[in-house]
Amino acid sequence: ISGVRDVHADHAASHIGKAQGIVTCLRATPYHCTRQKVFLPMDICMLHGVSQEDFIRGKQEKNVRDVIYDIASQAHIHLEHV
Repeated sequence: ISGVRDVHADHAASHIGKAQGIVTCLRATPYHCTRQKVFLPMDICMLHGVSQEDFIRGKQEKNVRDVIYDIASQAHIHLEHV
């Protein structure tokens, strides 16, 4: 938008965008769950033994929190790259 033509700025913006997308998905999870939808990566959920139904029912057990932590950690990794 500002006319900056720099590969490093593009790379940083890419990582910021990915981190923001991940965080937005996490923040919207309670809302989506009230509508019986879960948009979290199922491979991470299965790794911790969590089902979509666990999120929809609002469970807050350790394995559900571990899924959220792992996904949030991915956002943090993107921010570290910036």
